[in-house]
Amino acid sequence: AEYMGAEWLIYVVDCGQSLHFNLFFKAAQVAGWLDPYRMKAKHVPFGVVLGEDKKKFKTRSGDTVRLMDLLSEGVKRARDTLVSKGRDKELTADEFQQAQIALGYGCIKYADLSNNYINNYVFSFDRMLDDKGNTAVYLLYALTRIRSIRRKANVSEEELRQYNASNGLSLDTPQERKLGLWILQFPDTIKRVLPDLHLHYLCDYLYQLSTIFSEFYDHCYCIEKKDGQTIIHKNRLILCEVTAIVMEKVFSILGIKTL
Repeated sequence: AEYMGAEWLIYVVDCGQSLHFNLFFKAAQVAGWLDPYRMKAKHVPFGVVLGEDKKKFKTRSGDTVRLMDLLSEGVKRARDTLVSKGRDKELTADEFQQAQIALGYGCIKYADLSNNYINNYVFSFDRMLDDKGNTAVYLLYALTRIRSIRRKANVSEEELRQYNASNGLSLDTPQERKLGLWILQFPDTIKRVLPDLHLHYLCDYLYQLSTIFSEFYDHCYCIEKKDGQTIIHKNRLILCEVTAIVMEKVFSILGIKTL
């Protein structure tokens, strides 16, 4: 680890090995192999993944489920979900292929990371691929919809940058202020995650961001039709863009590809 220049060693191993790692780290310090002032070492313990019968997750034959088999099944089910929503007719063959992989892998990753890693959790594809609630499917779709708002308004990113430089960002309604304040919580959420690597805090933040954005979008028109004219509220489009940027950053940290 020292040869490779490591600054932080993270061991992701089940909870049953906690005592072993505590002794291992202490012994390494006594032996002079681990200097806690130069290199951090942490055991990230995880709970047991359960099947829907609340027993340890296994195949029907009682064998351990292989990760590749799990991911392949996730992609297959994601494909079926996309087809049922007609996405195969809206996307090119290449886009559809990428979407089913992103959804299939993303739903499994997000379901795992959105739980406190110390706790056991029930593995359910039906729950993971639900397009409602705190799931990767719901949040990835939400991000896609948010990204489409500026395109519908036919306003470029450069136009929004120029508008912001000239006018600043005004938050006039309670919904705008609530969304703006929650966006500002992002750095604090990262700080909260870091000490114990509890990524479920980040997932909770992401889901809450999406929920608050929906409330904002329902009450605050970004594109308004009035007296036969179309009014573009650029300050609100900026909020949409910033929300999308934060969501994409969270997905990147979680290792989930966006659609």
